[in-house]
Amino acid sequence: MLEVFTAAAPRPELAERLGIFAPLIGSWDLRVEDVAPDGAVEVSDGEWHFGWALDGRALADVWLSPSRAARAAGERDGEWGLSLRFWDEQLGAYRSTWHGPLRGWVIPFSARPAHGGLELAGERDGVRLRWIFSDVTPTSFRWRAEEAEPGAEFRVRQRFSATRGQ
Repeated sequence: MLEVFTAAAPRPELAERLGIFAPLIGSWDLRVEDVAPDGAVEVSDGEWHFGWALDGRALADVWLSPSRAARAAGERDGEWGLSLRFWDEQLGAYRSTWHGPLRGWVIPFSARPAHGGLELAGERDGVRLRWIFSDVTPTSFRWRAEEAEPGAEFRVRQRFSATRGQ
């Protein structure tokens, strides 16, 4: 399955469109901050792995927290999830779908470059969602998940600080 799922690079005709994701390719170590509605923050570690997929037409990533090493050391169980992202010419944006089996979440997003990064917009059960990649460098990036209940302002639900994994 990995042989037919993964790709070495984006397809040449998509390289410019998918190039926005190129700095993310590879493995990252995470500092994960889960932010409760009252502002309390729970910190854990995690991993995020990005690679080209589907004949170079898409980017796939797998995110997990706590990390595999922390779980092996007796840390709590947590989420594993998969996103698949690709350019949709008719939409004029990227489509991205998050699959989070622990909570049973399948969340479609549209994504566009924004504020020197990438912003994904979606909705789950009436809650508006924004997932934002920012401060992307060859060795680090930031990501945050924001959500807004109907009629409410966005609040930060989760933050990641990522550094290039070993």
